[in-house]
Amino acid sequence: MTRSRRSRLVTALRRIRVRWLRFSEPVLGGFRARWRRSLMVRTMTVTGLVTGFIVLTAGLFILGSVASDLYSSRQEQALQDSARATLAAQRQIDASDASDRGALSTLAASVRRTVRDTTSSQMVYLRRQAGQEVFADAPPPSFTSSLLPEAVTPELAHAVEAGTAAQYWQAVTFIEEDGSPSPGIVVGSSVTFPAGAGTYDLFIGYNLADTQDTLSFVQRTLLITAAAMMAFIGILVWIMSRIVFRPIRSAAAASRRLASGESDARMPLQNDEHFDVLSEGFNEMAETLQMRIEELDQLSEMQQRFVSDVSHELRTPLTTVRLASQVLQSSTHGLEPGQRRAVEVLGGQIDRFETLLEDLLEISRYDAGRVTLETEPTNLVTLATEVVEGLQPLSEGIIEVRALGGYSPIDVDARRIRRIVSNLVGNAIEHGEGRSIVVSIDSNAAAISLSVRDWGIGMREEDLAHVFDRFWRADPSRKRTLGGTGLGLAIAQEDAAVHGGILEAWSQLGVGTNFRLTLPRGDGITSFMSPLPLVPEDVTPEQTDPQATGGWLRRPGRRIRKEGRK
Repeated sequence: MTRSRRSRLVTALRRIRVRWLRFSEPVLGGFRARWRRSLMVRTMTVTGLVTGFIVLTAGLFILGSVASDLYSSRQEQALQDSARATLAAQRQIDASDASDRGALSTLAASVRRTVRDTTSSQMVYLRRQAGQEVFADAPPPSFTSSLLPEAVTPELAHAVEAGTAAQYWQAVTFIEEDGSPSPGIVVGSSVTFPAGAGTYDLFIGYNLADTQDTLSFVQRTLLITAAAMMAFIGILVWIMSRIVFRPIRSAAAASRRLASGESDARMPLQNDEHFDVLSEGFNEMAETLQMRIEELDQLSEMQQRFVSDVSHELRTPLTTVRLASQVLQSSTHGLEPGQRRAVEVLGGQIDRFETLLEDLLEISRYDAGRVTLETEPTNLVTLATEVVEGLQPLSEGIIEVRALGGYSPIDVDARRIRRIVSNLVGNAIEHGEGRSIVVSIDSNAAAISLSVRDWGIGMREEDLAHVFDRFWRADPSRKRTLGGTGLGLAIAQEDAAVHGGILEAWSQLGVGTNFRLTLPRGDGITSFMSPLPLVPEDVTPEQTDPQATGGWLRRPGRRIRKEGRK
């Protein structure tokens, strides 16, 4: 094979392999996925493989036994038939007194006819053995079929000449005139002619094509029977698997309904002592769970109602106390310095108390699911700048706004987003140790993001996990300069979630803190990538937490009611 032909062959084989992979990969991949996820598929596959192996083994054993029996019976029949024909031929030769060439030739022809009439075969080959003295009147070799001389092998001829047995046989293949092969047996023996003609080899051929046809019929029958049996067993296994796995599917369906919120979901009885125990246990568990959920719902509703009622009830005395405080503040000219300080502290605490009541009311609305968004096109850069300008006097350091993007307005509730930014900037002022603060804004095609970075004391990893908890403080002994209520970050996280966004925090002790707010640009966006990193770019790799990396964010699902402003 030349190099060019070899390269073309290799290229063709590669193309066939690529096409096969393209065709088989989806099928095999789907089957592997089903294999991993479905116990029924694994059961049916294993059962099918074991059954197929058993059917294949039994079929091969039966086919081998039938073929061996057919061949042995035909072989025995051929040997008996050949022995009978040889004996008849030798008797005819012994009864003849032929002595010249013509008479011996006539005798040889008569022997062939006798063999053909005595046996079931029509293939007879008669020839003088080699190695004898030359006899001029000896009849020449003769045969009734041209297939037989070509099928006689030297080994068989030598065995007949040199052996002492009455006859020898050999399995051969006859090549028909059309070139098709057919199995057969050649039986060889010897007869002795009179008048010094010598010993002749007598070969009788038996064509086993009919036996091969019978064996082929048996093979087809076994194949059809095996295919029908496999199909029947497959259907039976599928039906039995459906019956056996029906309670499991029922339990899975009931558990999915229960997990989706259908507290009345129950597992029906399966009329089986073991599965009925499972059904009863599952139903008892579901009833107990339903009772506990109802109790928790009642407790939650009572808690929400209590917080709401207390917040509303406290507004009346708070208003009265505020009026009294304002009266005292208007008449502080005649008071002592200590008394004036007490009036100022009273006013500040009344403001803080009022802020706490407002935060409690807002939290109770979120807990009750009664949140309404009043959306309007809002420029996040402008909003952040306004918030920073209002809080700059409270900060010892400079608060910088870096607008890398985000100038396009998005539909949000401006009041809630302003509250988020105010909480984040106020938190940075509170813990920034008087250092500068950077508010960054950027956007991409799917989301807009705002981050607030400070270089303050930072937080430990265990504290960072609770930063959005209600009334939680990293350092309870730390003095509050802005008078926070402990609910700011919790409300900010709820405000972000109600917009479909995400509020995240990164912090390292002694390095600082970075809060990142990411909002989607529309309701149809379910996943997005934040344009700003969660880990600040100025943080070295040694200071970076490997788990605090930004990436694709999936928009949380929350049912809210929106109202657009005109």
